[in-house]
Amino acid sequence: MEESTVTIKDSSANPGPLGLLAFGMTTVLLNLHNAGFYDMNSMILAMGFFYGGAAQIVAGILESKKNNSFGMTAFISYGFFWMTLVGLILMPKMNLFEGPSVGGMVAYLIMWGIFTALLFIGTLKINKALQFVFASLAVLFFLLALGDYTGNETIKTITGIEGVICGASAIYAGVATLLNEIYGRTLMPIGTVK
Repeated sequence: MEESTVTIKDSSANPGPLGLLAFGMTTVLLNLHNAGFYDMNSMILAMGFFYGGAAQIVAGILESKKNNSFGMTAFISYGFFWMTLVGLILMPKMNLFEGPSVGGMVAYLIMWGIFTALLFIGTLKINKALQFVFASLAVLFFLLALGDYTGNETIKTITGIEGVICGASAIYAGVATLLNEIYGRTLMPIGTVK
């Protein structure tokens, strides 16, 4: 009996733009609040749970199908970050659990900052757009922790502005990836690493 090899071509869509846009748009909206433009409201919580949360988890699951461990880990992790953040805000309001202490929230944000800094190392092999997203996100988490620790409103406002920049960079990376793929050429540069 003769042995034959079958090659299966993956023709599924690239989930990267979805994950980046879900992360970026939700991050911008939350950080406009952090910068003082409006109060915490249901728009932020709904974006955090459904788009920043659920859509990123879907993107991460699809990245696993693409054999992209980095994309899977990042999108699923940050999707659940958004869901936990919504939970931290809503559970105390629903009288399910006490809200986190300042120290607890600082530890939560520092842990996410460390995680993000470690993932940044992976972006050094991908592209400059993602390097900026992850570097600015690591800074954002540490600034959020500092703002909570000190209670300083100026730090919180600066953090919000930095967060808008971080989110906008993720939106850029997502749209650039999508449009470059559609047009089959570099319409929006992402700084591919060689």
